[in-house]
Amino acid sequence: MLPRDIIDTSVLPPRDRFGMWLDLVARTSAPMQFRSAHTDDFRARADLIDLGPIKLINYRYPSLDATRTPKLIRQSAPEMYVLALTTNGVGRSSQDGRNTEIRAGDFTFYDHARPHNVGHQASKPERSPATSIVTMIPHAALPLPPQRMAALYGGRMSGSEGIGALLAQFLLQITGHPEQYHAADVNRLGTVGLDLATTLLGRNLVAEDAVPTEVRRRALLTQVQAYIHRHLGDQTLSPKSVADAHHVSLRSLHRLFEDEEATVASYIRDLRLARCRRDLADPALRTRPAQTIAARWGFPDKAHFSRAFRAAYGLSPQAYRENPTDPARIVNRPASMVNSPAPD
Repeated sequence: MLPRDIIDTSVLPPRDRFGMWLDLVARTSAPMQFRSAHTDDFRARADLIDLGPIKLINYRYPSLDATRTPKLIRQSAPEMYVLALTTNGVGRSSQDGRNTEIRAGDFTFYDHARPHNVGHQASKPERSPATSIVTMIPHAALPLPPQRMAALYGGRMSGSEGIGALLAQFLLQITGHPEQYHAADVNRLGTVGLDLATTLLGRNLVAEDAVPTEVRRRALLTQVQAYIHRHLGDQTLSPKSVADAHHVSLRSLHRLFEDEEATVASYIRDLRLARCRRDLADPALRTRPAQTIAARWGFPDKAHFSRAFRAAYGLSPQAYRENPTDPARIVNRPASMVNSPAPD
């Protein structure tokens, strides 16, 4: 599991909960002035996950308003950008004269080193509190021209399409299922998150050329791999269909995978085999024919599936199904599963 810290104000008496929240925010991001109609019983929670280059905070709280004043900045001015995804409720963001209403599924961006106001209203605080996922990005870690970032302060960016949707899915997956990852994944996941955030910000600057080439390459690779994961069951999935879906040439797609341990075709094949292997070992699917499982994951030809499975794992699908727990019988693990960006 990814290491994380959980702060829950409900462990304290109601009169102490709001003070605990003020201390939490000051320690994990930056001191702010808060106003809330729920200060007498502020039930809130924060899950903090440190991913190395970035930090994620999954917030859950009743309605509140917060202000980062010039005085607070003089006292403490962390060089930190904040990219916040609203997941429930309606928010407001204001910085450098830009005022924006933020709805669920939207990102907003601001700089903790400059004055700003943020607010978040929950429609039903007791039953449906406001929630958001905040990505903390050090100034030095964001490879974009700092003098141009002010154009995005306090603005709205979509989290429901393109790179924004991919970043939102990444944040929801990581914060919602930290048990599916290992501590050794921290830096790699942090790099993926930073690349996606950088690409989202760069595109909203209407200046993708401001994004370093290597960052664009890694972000596109992550986008391609996520697309392949979602379409594994489609028998027409192929390098050509993947290239067409991302509006790049087939040659460019192959070049994208040059530094990986698998080609595009082998990445697709190995992921499909891994899904078949998982289903063959599932007792709940014991009565389902092996070929039905194979067809579900893009292997319509029985003989081809059997050959591919044996080549990858050293035994036939049926032999594996009869004894799936014997690790000595698995002679190979597809390389692309080592490089897979996220589980289903």
